[in-house]
Amino acid sequence: MALTAREKSDLLDRVDLFSGLGGVPLSAIADRAVEVEFPAGRAIARQGEVGTGFFLIVNGGGRVTRDGRVIATLRAGDFFGELSLLDQSPRIATVTAIGPTVCLAIASWEFERLLEEQPRVAIGLLRGVARRLREVTDSQRG
Repeated sequence: MALTAREKSDLLDRVDLFSGLGGVPLSAIADRAVEVEFPAGRAIARQGEVGTGFFLIVNGGGRVTRDGRVIATLRAGDFFGELSLLDQSPRIATVTAIGPTVCLAIASWEFERLLEEQPRVAIGLLRGVARRLREVTDSQRG
């Protein structure tokens, strides 16, 4: 597929974790993102394995299962693995490619270096994670 740096930046800008960063911080994230292709049925992330990165689905989709039960379906524009950027803990679910799937991936060690170089990215990421946590908390109350 071979996305340009600008296309990667545009895709990442649509991710609520990174939206609003713009300019140099967003370009720095895009520079570290690599395209990864997964055939249908291939696990992209496995429950229980230590997470090593973030994935943004560019094309295709993913089935999210926890303990063998389907809990969600991901489409182009959806992302997962953001917590592994921060804690490198075991994944809480498995994501399996539905059909041929292309993702932008950012390795946790690359992202850690980026955070050291671009503190504004860290602030943006913390705000994005806080928003997602608030949404989950609010949805459990309702």
